[in-house]
Amino acid sequence: MYEAGALLAAGSRAHKVDPTLWLIPLVLSGIGILMVTSTTSPSSFDASGTPFTMGIKQLQWLGLGITAMLVTYCVPVRAWYKMSGPLWALSMILLAATLVPGVGSLVSGASRWIRVAGVSVQPSEILTLALIMVVAKLMARNEMNPQKCFYRTLLILIVSAIPLLKQPDLGSTILISAICMGMYVERFGWKLPLVTGVFGAAMIAVFIMLKPYRMRRVYAFLNPWLDPLDTGFQTIQGLIAFANGGKWGTGLGHGFQKLQYLPAASTDFIYAALGEEMGLIGTLGVLALFFLWLTRCRDLYNRAPEGYETALVWGVTLTIAIPLFINVAGVTNAMPLTGMPLPFVSYGGSSLVMMWMRVGLLLRIHKEHAESA
Repeated sequence: MYEAGALLAAGSRAHKVDPTLWLIPLVLSGIGILMVTSTTSPSSFDASGTPFTMGIKQLQWLGLGITAMLVTYCVPVRAWYKMSGPLWALSMILLAATLVPGVGSLVSGASRWIRVAGVSVQPSEILTLALIMVVAKLMARNEMNPQKCFYRTLLILIVSAIPLLKQPDLGSTILISAICMGMYVERFGWKLPLVTGVFGAAMIAVFIMLKPYRMRRVYAFLNPWLDPLDTGFQTIQGLIAFANGGKWGTGLGHGFQKLQYLPAASTDFIYAALGEEMGLIGTLGVLALFFLWLTRCRDLYNRAPEGYETALVWGVTLTIAIPLFINVAGVTNAMPLTGMPLPFVSYGGSSLVMMWMRVGLLLRIHKEHAESA
């Protein structure tokens, strides 16, 4: 009797999933749906007669994202290990497709989307997830020395960056560079990434100087008030939104900046819109949710088996933490704007689905670790 009870208890522990790994993203996604609905309600009403059009679309994407999470959760980690190379190759094909006339969709001078069955898909989001899988596979090979691993990681990074730079999408290029170097640092240390980082920073500076619109972002960062109606307009309107919100906010749906003042209020600047309507309490609350979730990821990283699992957990954590930092820092004018969405919150189907697939990966790693414990 005692042995049977022990086995049942062990089985229960083995299949128990940490609820915070999916519950916190669900809360963040819910906040995102509310803010997307609020920020797009005037334009949605003018276009369709209802203020809920974009919010309903984001809700539909959330449903698809949760479905993707469940599918990902059902696939063993070992299978993802084997599929990492083909998935990365597929993401590269999709990235190349954005550059093909008639296939890629040109928006604001950049070809970053393709149309699939009437739906716009951003392949860079797929690339980011596939990239951490293939780099984690490199990191897990015990026979590979640090220098050899670094050169292979760098080669994968360069090949991945070429179509991104052709789109052009410098923000995603910087993101995948930081992720690849961050994953290498976790396994082998800082020496080679620091040396390469100096060269990389110089290259980024050149890319910025070659494009006037990128230089305007730098000028807006250094002094947005120098040209408040052009280069500094978006930054200033974001700061005004935070100022309007104060401590408690103007109330959900009662923000003024979304009324043709704050560009990209439902995407890149949704954190500023949230600051206006939910105030300092709301913005700090969202950051607290992210902090708690990243803390749970750290705990999973500390418990996961050494090798592919730990590298994958670390890679997933970086793909959330780095965009979070870039978005919040850009909106608050702590760094130049890069057009990075806020994970789980900003409007966008590709981003939301890929984020929930990351959650599915973490839940699967947690499950397999619990079963082997």
